[in-house]
Amino acid sequence: MQARKKYIFMTFFVCWLLLFFFGGDQIRRLTFLSRKKTEALKNWPRWTDRSLLKNFADLEELQSDGGHHKQSPKARRESRMSIYKNSRCRMETCFDFSKCEKNGFKVFVYPLERGDSVSESYLKIITSIEESRYYTSNPEEACLFVLNIDTLDRDHLSVQYVQNINEKIQGFPLWNDGRNHLIFNLYSGTWPNYTEDLGFDIGQAILAKASFYVENFRPGFDISIPLFSKDHPQKGGEKGWLHQNSVPPRKKYLLVFKGKRYLTGIGSDTRNALHHIHNGKDIISLTTCKHGKDWEKHKDMRCDNDNTNYEKFDYQELLYNSTFCIIPRGRRLGSFRFLEALQAACIPVLLSNGWELPFSEVIDWSKSVIVGDERLLLQIPSTVRCLHSDKILAFQQQTQFLWEAYFSSVEKIVQTTLEIIKDRVFQRESRPKFFWNTLPGGLLALPEYSTHLDDFPFYYLQHGFSPSDKFTAFIRAISPVVSLSQPILKLIQAVSRSQYCAQILILWSYEKPPPPSSKWPQTTVPLTVIHGRRKVSERFFPYSAIGTDAVLSLDEHTSLSTSEVDFAFVVWRSFPDRIVGFPMRSHFWDSSQSQWGYTSRWTNEFSMVLTAAAFYHRYYHSLFTHYLPAGLRNLIDQLSNCEDILMNFLVSAVTKLPPIKVTQKKQHKEVLPQQMSKSAAPSNGNLHFSQRQDCVNQFAAWFGYMPLVHSQFRLDPVLFKDQVSVLRKKYRHLEKP
Repeated sequence: MQARKKYIFMTFFVCWLLLFFFGGDQIRRLTFLSRKKTEALKNWPRWTDRSLLKNFADLEELQSDGGHHKQSPKARRESRMSIYKNSRCRMETCFDFSKCEKNGFKVFVYPLERGDSVSESYLKIITSIEESRYYTSNPEEACLFVLNIDTLDRDHLSVQYVQNINEKIQGFPLWNDGRNHLIFNLYSGTWPNYTEDLGFDIGQAILAKASFYVENFRPGFDISIPLFSKDHPQKGGEKGWLHQNSVPPRKKYLLVFKGKRYLTGIGSDTRNALHHIHNGKDIISLTTCKHGKDWEKHKDMRCDNDNTNYEKFDYQELLYNSTFCIIPRGRRLGSFRFLEALQAACIPVLLSNGWELPFSEVIDWSKSVIVGDERLLLQIPSTVRCLHSDKILAFQQQTQFLWEAYFSSVEKIVQTTLEIIKDRVFQRESRPKFFWNTLPGGLLALPEYSTHLDDFPFYYLQHGFSPSDKFTAFIRAISPVVSLSQPILKLIQAVSRSQYCAQILILWSYEKPPPPSSKWPQTTVPLTVIHGRRKVSERFFPYSAIGTDAVLSLDEHTSLSTSEVDFAFVVWRSFPDRIVGFPMRSHFWDSSQSQWGYTSRWTNEFSMVLTAAAFYHRYYHSLFTHYLPAGLRNLIDQLSNCEDILMNFLVSAVTKLPPIKVTQKKQHKEVLPQQMSKSAAPSNGNLHFSQRQDCVNQFAAWFGYMPLVHSQFRLDPVLFKDQVSVLRKKYRHLEKP
């Protein structure tokens, strides 16, 4: 038995030795199999050009949320706390609402002192505020304060960097730890990390900043603004590049990029990898190393070839001929090319992880941009190829709307910033997000008027609404009523017989009291006399007595029949956002004088319909009074002229469309203002005409561009002047002499 056990033990021992010496390598492979699988996973993905993508995206980066360049979460938190000591600020905790209760939303700008160094861009911001309807020169009335210190460039290597801001602002008696203050900034931090450190303590101030990182952004308090260049216009701005006939929406190139390639430092990873998606056909990705003073010290083997290819394409041509534009981050998250792509209707494809997009509080960017991931660059081409042409066209149209509504000028950027803050302060009168993302935009939809869609003239057709089926006749009287044959009395009778007339309002703008009610014609609709102050601007004041959507604006000398009024109102109900009326005028560019001209010649082309006889929506009274600056209204009051031209400018700026001309039996003649009519000087007519031409140029200067649109479109009734029986015509009285 013992011999048998000994034999079994010796056999087992010999087998173990044989297995160890001859199969040891296989055992070791089985033992460490799981470790090798883990190492294989670390080598995913297996790029064919892995050596060039060594630092592009490893597994740890793919599993992380991105963020600051090579910073741990703890380091990011510490950096954030050192920059934003009041990181928990919200409107409820760091803003004094009581300052806005008495005088409303007013903005005070600290007066510039002699010797203050202010950049051109910051001067545009200050000018935009001072020309806005919210500006006040009295700090006691102010709800919001803006510094006179240029805080746009906080890169301490920049020549525009302002030193010792902390010491300066602490000496301001209104500073109050930044409470109710607004600070603008475009550039923060410097090489190599480009942190968001501004170099001074902003306290409890609201920060309107470009290239905002989401971790530092305080929602509902701070505002992310776009990065714009020093050449960005203060007013107006160029129009978008998309034309109505840009169909199909796909252009010569699918996807393009042309810009700098950073060889080292933050922002270099993404731009270094862009050449991988370049195919030289419909995807063009061009970079250059040739920038900066010491670029040759850091250049790699690709630089010479990249620099050569870079010069073969024109940047503006690429923008115009591409469907999508790559917007990668630079040293900071934002980029000038973001606004350039919006203007060019080149759909932005963002590669800037962690960027809080401009005005994201109110703008729905999902309808106009593609938000990509820096770590998934190679998926971008297949992503944009999957988009249908209908969606591409919708995206392009939305880029044009956003560009022209909020970004085409510094004034619009500043105005949007102020309106967002105002909506926060007066939340009961704040705009719905729909207003901000639909034509004509949030800036032109005043919440003081209403926050309901069906109260505005822009949204009827989109939502199937209809304006009210009655109108209010609004007649401005500037002369006494001394005879029963005066034109104003005949006009009242003709208008009152309209089946659509709800009421007649007389704006009495004569120095003597109006006649008693017994002297006015007997009408089937209410007739009310409103006492005016003899100012032409008051004819467009939002009177509470106007109870209908439609307003028929009339001068006392206008001659209209009931049929003309009825037909014009029916036309207006199909175009409730435009001016629809009878007397027309036009503008033109006078190249010999290098200015705009005004003409009253009876031609087929026009750009204005005078409010001496015109329908429009009552909302434009509110817009005229509350949106336009007081300076423009004072100008027309001093001249007692041009109020009708200014209303045409306003409506065309809102709609981007011309007015509608309808049939009229008699040609309208302009009547001189009351001051001129009292004088017998033969040059009064020329002076009146000259004033109107000057008005056209001054209004164009304020808007920053010419909003008036020419048209040759006139609407006549069916069978108008056709050789058929009069009994077949609905508006047969229009053709009677």
